[in-house]
Amino acid sequence: MKGMGNLLKQAQQMQQKILQLQEELRQRTVEASVGGGMVTVTVNGKGEVLRIKIEPQAVDPGDVEMLEDLVMAGVNEALRKAQEMMAEEMSKLTGGIRIPGLF
Repeated sequence: MKGMGNLLKQAQQMQQKILQLQEELRQRTVEASVGGGMVTVTVNGKGEVLRIKIEPQAVDPGDVEMLEDLVMAGVNEALRKAQEMMAEEMSKLTGGIRIPGLF
């Protein structure tokens, strides 16, 4: 029975570390630029879009579709980078063991 108590204690410690990591990742940011720097998107480690910067040259009233595509590409790339950062940090915490549903 003592082994089960130790296992439960380890699980609680891991849960605390995960919560702490989630908070740390919320404070970290990643940035992605697309279209030669025409659109830059900043997101945090939680996957929240914090900022979208659009260079004035990217705004062409005759080609709104291009700007929409650039914004979409920038957001997707920034979110991909944020997911990579989360996975890398979680891997460090779990020793490389993938725990389904964790992130």
